[in-house]
Amino acid sequence: MKKFFGNVWTKRVVSVVSVLYTAAVCFLCYYSIFYDIHIRSRASLCLLLCGVSVLALLIMLYTRRQLLTRISSFVILPAMLPVVLLYFGEWGLIIPIIVTGLLILLLSGAGEGAKTALGTVILLMYIFGALGYFLFTSFFVVSAKETVVETGISPSGKYRYRIVNTEDSSKGSTAVYIEPNDADVFFPKDSAAPLVTFTLKDMERVVALERPMCETISVSWQNSTRQQISGELNAISSNISVHLSEEELTSLGYTYDSKLEISDVNVYKLMEIGKTASDVEPMLLDSLSDTQLAAFGIARDDVKRYYIISPSAELLDYLGKSASERIFFSDLDAKGFKYYNDYDACDIYGDPLFTVSKDDSVLLSSLSDAQLAALGIPDSGDVMLFNGKVVFRYYVSELENYFDTESRKFSISLLT
Repeated sequence: MKKFFGNVWTKRVVSVVSVLYTAAVCFLCYYSIFYDIHIRSRASLCLLLCGVSVLALLIMLYTRRQLLTRISSFVILPAMLPVVLLYFGEWGLIIPIIVTGLLILLLSGAGEGAKTALGTVILLMYIFGALGYFLFTSFFVVSAKETVVETGISPSGKYRYRIVNTEDSSKGSTAVYIEPNDADVFFPKDSAAPLVTFTLKDMERVVALERPMCETISVSWQNSTRQQISGELNAISSNISVHLSEEELTSLGYTYDSKLEISDVNVYKLMEIGKTASDVEPMLLDSLSDTQLAAFGIARDDVKRYYIISPSAELLDYLGKSASERIFFSDLDAKGFKYYNDYDACDIYGDPLFTVSKDDSVLLSSLSDAQLAALGIPDSGDVMLFNGKVVFRYYVSELENYFDTESRKFSISLLT
């Protein structure tokens, strides 16, 4: 047995455990950035983490001279920095992992010089990271007092809400927040009473804001069909528009070029194409004649694709194209559009004479029920009424993608 545990290949295989432990710490780092944590039993979580961490530490000490363990010992403490800052106060979660990371860093088989240098860097990271974070968050501290007066879940269980009264110098306010209820992550995953629940940050949407503070609060839910909501919205206005993705527009039969429009046109350019100064609405390129398009340096080919007649040298250089090649608008990204729009500028003020962009909106009244179904809008869903007034419709949240629970985008609001 001694020979077995002394074998270098045994240690190399067992050192994979240190990688698994470090990977779990990195996942926790990720969750600390994008999720809030809710712990049902701090004592139970602390005991569980202590047991796992002690076992992992013993294995890492046994394999401390292996490359995988050395690398792991350098990663654990830096990965825990966001956890310490964003889950500050959850010491039953933080302390067992920090102690494990600190001990394996000090006792690993890496050279003393490397450990000293890395330890110094990590210490400085924690000092300046903590100082910078707490100074930054202090700017977002508000003096208003907020009180959660009601919480609940929609009948379908897909959404949850909370109503918050805010006391301030302007007679206060009452706000209704809604967020998805089906995007939480539980640990253990399939437990009836999970030990830890992670909820997505920055998902709440204000659907109602009343000033002054409401004295009485009444919340009710109803189930409405897609056709009912379409009728209600079209009765309010026939000009309601919804913003769709490129894939959704394509599924409805729109091409890239059919959604190109020109806006913010200089008054002299408007007169040049036979318009008046009052024609300020954006114009689809499809609605302009070839002569009018030419005034903007744009041409249309036989399949109604739009291209730039004389692209600037800067745009050609950015795209890596030659002057003999056609530059279609579909070839441009956001920076390419900026090069094009900035090329023709007012001689006096330097502002662009016009702006070409892609419109991603569609009039709701132009969509049939079958098209709405094709866009993924369920046949029926939750509608919320606050004090007798409709403030939330599942239909609109689906169309406008209020709650994008799939993608993860870093923003400053995640840190506050």
